Amino acid sequence: MRILVAAGSSGGHIFPAVSFLEALKERYAQAQALLVLPERSRKRGITVNNLKVKYISICPLKPSLSRVFLFVLRQFIKGSLESLFILIKFEPDIVVGFGGLECVPLVSFAWFFRIKTLIHEQNVIPGKANRLLSKFVDKTAISFEETRNYLRVSQDSVVFTGNPVRKELRIKRDRLDALNFFGFDEEKFNVLVMGGSQGSHKINACFLKVISALTDKSKIQVIHISGSRDYALLSDSYKGINIKVKLFSFLSQMQCAYSACDLVISRAGATTISELIYFGVPAILVPYPFASKHQAANARVLEKIGSAIVIDEGQLEAVALKDMLSEFINNPDKLKAMRSRYDCVSRISAHEALVNAVME
Repeated sequence: MRILVAAGSSGGHIFPAVSFLEALKERYAQAQALLVLPERSRKRGITVNNLKVKYISICPLKPSLSRVFLFVLRQFIKGSLESLFILIKFEPDIVVGFGGLECVPLVSFAWFFRIKTLIHEQNVIPGKANRLLSKFVDKTAISFEETRNYLRVSQDSVVFTGNPVRKELRIKRDRLDALNFFGFDEEKFNVLVMGGSQGSHKINACFLKVISALTDKSKIQVIHISGSRDYALLSDSYKGINIKVKLFSFLSQMQCAYSACDLVISRAGATTISELIYFGVPAILVPYPFASKHQAANARVLEKIGSAIVIDEGQLEAVALKDMLSEFINNPDKLKAMRSRYDCVSRISAHEALVNAVME
């Protein structure tokens, strides 16, 4: 079996693709797989180890009357031709797309040559690329059942697989071991603050005000993943606040952070939502207000079952967030109830389900 996998340039597209390929190698060691990524994914610092990868010089098209568009158009055509050559040379039995406009040419060429095709959608609301491709491909794998309402295709071509969590994250840590990893005390309240792969200045700045305003800082310990842009600012600011904090620009051992924390304050990207479900952690979610409202729809999934509180970015204020945080610290039963709501969520092994869907 020869399997060609294509993904866009963001971690939200690449990480599920890598999780799928890792699971595929474990079950079908003889299968030959190739991952195709945009060249610009390297600039985001996303590394792919132990997998065969080809990079194409392609950019998503955003029509406009400018020199930049002419350059992007040239790159899109060049990347499309590169995709075609890879397809012809590799001769796959199936092509699997993980979203992003960059993978549209490769999946489209596969459809044209009558090669089997499957796409995977990570968000509740499908992106433009997958909405287009869903009308042509053989199967569309979805991460949330709610996504069926946004796909104008036969439901027989839609399969629920969930969103694969990275292999290293699937190893849950004992809470005490996770606390020791950060050097934290066992009896205190632990909050994980993050803003997606690039960080969120809005969340970072607001939480800094919240921590500064807390009257009793001795009850709380903080794991803060700031992103590269705000790291220096937060590092200096935390020095003047008497609180136990572990600050990272990026943290690869996220399984330790999820296993140690009592509450997460975060954006609501598809990967984050899948990880929250996997670890069953209560959350305060602040969806990124742009990108076609994808994150808002993702966040509502957890809000609906009662495992998360959703705050629109325009309504995010330090006073209100401080009151919420104090309520959680002083009312552990509320957190316990929110954790229990995850029991009603379908927790299938998404990486295994996706491998099954492809091999079928």
